[in-house]
Amino acid sequence: MEAYEQTAARLRQLISDGDIGEDGRIPPERVLASELGVGRRSLRRALEILESEGRISRQQGRGTFIQASPFTAAAAGAEVLDNILEHTNPQEVIELRLATEPVIARLAALRASQCDIKKLQRLAAETRAAAGAESYEQADQAFHRAVVEASRNALFLAVFDAVGAARRDEAWRRVGENAHCFKRQAVHADFHAEIVAAIAARDGERAQSAMYRHLSDIQQHILRHAFSLHTAPVAGAAQ
Repeated sequence: MEAYEQTAARLRQLISDGDIGEDGRIPPERVLASELGVGRRSLRRALEILESEGRISRQQGRGTFIQASPFTAAAAGAEVLDNILEHTNPQEVIELRLATEPVIARLAALRASQCDIKKLQRLAAETRAAAGAESYEQADQAFHRAVVEASRNALFLAVFDAVGAARRDEAWRRVGENAHCFKRQAVHADFHAEIVAAIAARDGERAQSAMYRHLSDIQQHILRHAFSLHTAPVAGAAQ
């Protein structure tokens, strides 16, 4: 396990135990890095993971806060999550997202606050600027979760968090790492910008359409990549 992953695991436990975040505020990076005995770079990556999971929120000019969610996947029961992680696969994950997230985007266009919209704009910019598959996956997860939060539907948020747990599974991580390229990242970032623009304009139909096209594009890319893996020649095989 990488240092930042160990740091993320420690922070999850501290948050769960209530041993960090006086009044809900996470200590500044310099202080927290010193308390945990880790480097600032590892800490930043760990905090990015926790934000993508919805455990913390970063508020410009105010700091980082523990995120209280009224109904999370964790509250739905560890047994349910374990079952999902054991039996699902990337294709099932994207099918579920296609069935739910376009509707969620439409609701977000109707219900998002100005604070929500600013957060979405920031996260959309982060997905465009992400350097590498892992950083992109974290930024992408945070962006899509912020859309769900803006829909103001706690049940959708619980479902998204369960799906997010599946996306952290090793099978999904391999797909993301193998399929990632900066050309594809730019395409996804353009979709994110279109989704945010529609939400900011309170255009529910356009937000729903943009999200559906975005996820359909991802689905087709996953299918093409999976096919190429299965049909690639094996080294040393007879030609």
